[in-house]
Amino acid sequence: MSLQRRAIFISITLLLCGFGINTSAQKSRVASRWKLVWCDEFNYSGLPDSSKWNYDVGGEGYGNNELQYYTYKDSTNAIVENGHLRITARKQAKGKNAYTSARLLTKNKAGFKYLKIEVRAKIPSSVGTWPAIWMLGNNIDTAGWPQCGEIDIMEHRASELNKIFGTLHYPGHFGGNADGKTINIPTATTAFHIYAVEWDSKEIKIFVDNQLYHTVVNRSSLPFNQDFFLILNVAMGGNFAGKVDPQFSLDSMLVDYVRVYKLNNK
Repeated sequence: MSLQRRAIFISITLLLCGFGINTSAQKSRVASRWKLVWCDEFNYSGLPDSSKWNYDVGGEGYGNNELQYYTYKDSTNAIVENGHLRITARKQAKGKNAYTSARLLTKNKAGFKYLKIEVRAKIPSSVGTWPAIWMLGNNIDTAGWPQCGEIDIMEHRASELNKIFGTLHYPGHFGGNADGKTINIPTATTAFHIYAVEWDSKEIKIFVDNQLYHTVVNRSSLPFNQDFFLILNVAMGGNFAGKVDPQFSLDSMLVDYVRVYKLNNK
């Protein structure tokens, strides 16, 4: 090989190693930033693990004129089977409500602050369903909402099929004035996707399948500097999801896993 050709070869090799290729070693270094601190892999059968999940129960509309009644330990609304958590909303009268569903939460079981959460899920497509993966501040019972803060990692309404909402609610930015963005995921209701948040004292970032689409600067004056609990649910109708398809009978959100990570140096 001539000196000129050797020089070109060395230059190209250095360029590829330094800038052009994300090697497995580089990927490993990125992954090693995080350590798993809490999870539910749903690798069991039956009701959701009671050491990890509580239930909200009732049908009072939850501040949004929702139409469902959330049940307690009812396997027709929340069941773990075939490696997935299945949360099912169904047309079923209970109390004053025309529908039943489930809302699982880690309140009084596990609280989280400054972390990464990944939830791999497939969401329902029926018009009127309102699946959500979200968080509320642990102080909600004393501070109230929105003073406690709310992090919506994923919300969806089938009237806008495959449009995923990532939103933060806090004083000055809540309800219709919330701090949010959306992203279109064409297979949101037909395939599993990873919905995630990365949150520290400086910023909160929301992702789908590792694609960042919303960032909010976290300030000391905001309520996002305390422990939060995680919520998984499927609501029906209400201010966000709107009218329910008259032909609706049942539909489900399937959750493959929930994983919570902390930075390795924390």
